[in-house]
Amino acid sequence: MSRDRDVELDLVARAREGDSGAFRELVAPHRDHLWAVCLSITSHRQDAEDALQDALIAGWRNLERFEGHARFSTWMHRIAANAALMLVRKRRDTPDADAGDDEVDRAPGVSERVTTVDVVRSALAALPPEFREAVVLREYADFTYQDIADHQGVAVATVKTRLNRGRAKLKAALVEAGVG
Repeated sequence: MSRDRDVELDLVARAREGDSGAFRELVAPHRDHLWAVCLSITSHRQDAEDALQDALIAGWRNLERFEGHARFSTWMHRIAANAALMLVRKRRDTPDADAGDDEVDRAPGVSERVTTVDVVRSALAALPPEFREAVVLREYADFTYQDIADHQGVAVATVKTRLNRGRAKLKAALVEAGVG
């Protein structure tokens, strides 16, 4: 076992004993990636922040479930993806009371780059959930095919198929929108 892995498992043990500083130390190097995963799945800053907060709380409360077979970062990415997906499902089942709030983060004079990001987010949001999740975990969270397979409960071959189909649908949507 590597030194990094030993340090990680020591931090997990300390966090399980109630050391919130150890938990912060475990999460800190991965926080930006966790947020990117949440943002990619939810396509909305506020929802991503809510999902990340939910994920961090769930990670803290469920530390006893971390078995140590996978890296802590993989486990937390899985929790973050699930938190974001649950939030998306909840939002989809609830009437959109805050329609138009996505304008909050945009300054006057929106650049082409922001427009491109919006088109990519929209294209991602239009993917079937299992494709979107696979693409986000691979492209934004740097999950391996095996990590994605474990997370989704499918074979690696299925992950590869989902990634290929998801990327093809994304490319088609981007070409249609004049971005690709």
